[in-house]
Amino acid sequence: MAAAAEKAIGSGDQFIHRQSSAAAEEKAREYERDVKRLVDFLSKLNPSAQEFIPSYAASSGSGPRKSDGRLSADAPSFVASNDYYYNYGLISNNGSSKDSSSDGSTNNQPFRKKRNGYSQGKRRMNNRLRGAEKEDSIRRTVYVSDIDHLVTEEKLADVFANCGPVVDCRICGDPHSVLRFAFIEFSDEDGARAALNLGGTMLGYYPVRVLPSKTAILPVNPKFLPRSEDEKEMVVRTVYCTNMDKKITQTDVKIFFERLCGEVSRLRLLGDSVHSTCIAFVEFVRAESAIVALNCSGMIIGTLPIRVSPSKTPVRPGVPRAASN
Repeated sequence: MAAAAEKAIGSGDQFIHRQSSAAAEEKAREYERDVKRLVDFLSKLNPSAQEFIPSYAASSGSGPRKSDGRLSADAPSFVASNDYYYNYGLISNNGSSKDSSSDGSTNNQPFRKKRNGYSQGKRRMNNRLRGAEKEDSIRRTVYVSDIDHLVTEEKLADVFANCGPVVDCRICGDPHSVLRFAFIEFSDEDGARAALNLGGTMLGYYPVRVLPSKTAILPVNPKFLPRSEDEKEMVVRTVYCTNMDKKITQTDVKIFFERLCGEVSRLRLLGDSVHSTCIAFVEFVRAESAIVALNCSGMIIGTLPIRVSPSKTPVRPGVPRAASN
């Protein structure tokens, strides 16, 4: 009985061994077939085709050359045509390959990547500088929420000026609350750290919350800022609206704000072919109307909820006044 069991086990081991050997032999044969197919494929390539001729030999006239600079029909997919090198700046207009050294000379090295050290280095440096400036601005900025709708940017900046010089203050409408939020940027990080201690301060009827900001305040182009006392007074009466439906008209915007806030003096609706929404600057006859308009964030005009914030720029007198009903 035991002998029969041992014999059966031995037969099973031999069977498994034969299977493993057969699988190994099949893999070896498959590998050989793949190698043979690759050799056959490469043997059909024409070594005199243009894509295999170095640029210095091709430009000197040795070897056959296609006039259109394209690959031959049997060229492998990993071979790039001369069009590739020309389009990516690796070949000069006269057909020679260029390698820009540090002094700007050409070494006629074939198919070497062009090193435009000055422009690329300058671009990278500018990107790094912009990134560093943005990070520094974020560290100097705090986020303030739960702001009473009666609190103006000037009043908010005055309160936080006790922590340090305030560079910019932006109050924004919160579509999810009757209250608003703001970003306040200081001239240094010490001011931003000190501002965190003002959390819980009563401004109007509500205590504000102060947290480190995760974003920087987008700077305003100086040429659009108020240039006179009259324009500063205009800014107080103006709101800035974003996320505006492109299908609405200037008349639609005017009717909406006059029905809820008060008489509109001047209105400018702006859009382009790049963005899916447009923006608007709405100037009211009275400053109180602009304050009421800040509570319109989240309301629907057309098909989209708008966002309303105090404007930093006036609607210039050259802009036509809003059409009357």
